[in-house]
Amino acid sequence: MTTRRVFLKKAAITTAGLGLVPAFSASMAGCAPSDRINVGLIGCNGMGFSDLREFLQHPEVECLALCDIDESVLNKRATDVEKIRGSKPANLYKDWRKLIDNKDINLVIVGTPDHWHCLQMVAACEAGKDVYCEKPIGRTIEECNIMIRAAKKYKSVVQVGQWQRSDPHWLDAVDFLRSGKLGKIRLVRVYSYQGWNSSIPVLPDEATPAGVDYDMWLGPAPSRPFNRNRFHFTFRWFWDYAGGLMTDWGVHLLDFALYGMNVTTPKSVMAMGGKYGYPGDACETPDSLQVIYEFDGFNVMWDHAIGIDDGGYGRNAVLGFVGENGTLVVDRSGWEVKPEVVNKVKRMEAVPWQNGKDLGLKNHVKDHLDCIKSRNFNTKASPEIAGHIAKFSAVGNIAYRTGKKLIWDGTRFANDDEANKYLTPEYREPWVLPKV
Repeated sequence: MTTRRVFLKKAAITTAGLGLVPAFSASMAGCAPSDRINVGLIGCNGMGFSDLREFLQHPEVECLALCDIDESVLNKRATDVEKIRGSKPANLYKDWRKLIDNKDINLVIVGTPDHWHCLQMVAACEAGKDVYCEKPIGRTIEECNIMIRAAKKYKSVVQVGQWQRSDPHWLDAVDFLRSGKLGKIRLVRVYSYQGWNSSIPVLPDEATPAGVDYDMWLGPAPSRPFNRNRFHFTFRWFWDYAGGLMTDWGVHLLDFALYGMNVTTPKSVMAMGGKYGYPGDACETPDSLQVIYEFDGFNVMWDHAIGIDDGGYGRNAVLGFVGENGTLVVDRSGWEVKPEVVNKVKRMEAVPWQNGKDLGLKNHVKDHLDCIKSRNFNTKASPEIAGHIAKFSAVGNIAYRTGKKLIWDGTRFANDDEANKYLTPEYREPWVLPKV
């Protein structure tokens, strides 16, 4: 198989033979054409652009194209790229398929809402491109399965934006956990309390803003009139597009609950929650939710809320591995161990707070670039890793929506046909769930 480097080298020779002079930005100085990675970003408004900004810290990366259904966002981000690199991207698209068709692009960043991830990642892989896909990798169980198969079939190097997998202090915490010093782990408590993230008021439908292709924004989701609540950041509170805090933060935090305990499939799952804090707001997903995942010998407990910050251990988004000898507490700022004290006797020594260095996204992007160059498919957050935790989080939501205790075998629910109806999404025509 022709490698990307050989292909680009041949292309450069062909270009020279035709008498064409390729354009280079100042940022590419000293970077051989064979080492260049040309990037296109789909979905420029939020985390997608944060990802692109980090990629552009590497001189071998060039942004060739941006795509967004909102012209105001598209133009703003083109200007932002110019501020970073001295020139705007050569191609601005409102239709993501045109970006995929651009044969000069090697790497596609998918920064769109969750309901778009499957179609766009699979199309990019099919076109022979590598992909950085925002989390969660897929919205539903079957989408995750399809995306895993696509990366393997088309030999794409894919990284998913679960950058805690590349943040050193999280890995240090897992190393301590696996040392056995905590003794037997009885419970993993996982909290996501987001006080900054309050509810959204009910708003009337309205005309689509100028410059917005709202039908393309909806894509495979059901057709609905334009409503600002369903657009941009707050899309995540509607089942048509995402899964609320359970999938938004769950894929980060629950990932380390499973990784730390070295487990995959729970024996059962049950959930309780609702719109307790804001019963009259516009959100569909619960503002308060507790999910219990049962494993052999321990449980994982998920607890989330929006509008309040009273999570566990005095922190808002945090894990606690509760052992016989002590509890390991870890969040994005660092980790510590709190000893168990019984009858005034400490069962182990405390580990004082170990500060993190906020290197997650930086290291995650570097890992992806290194893997692209070496054609190493085992990125820090590969489709297999990301697909597993996206499905794990989705299972929690399905337990909530059915109101039942579910037996999950890793593929489907063994005890409930109603729950299995949530596994595969229905796409709005003309969009079709990919077959891989």
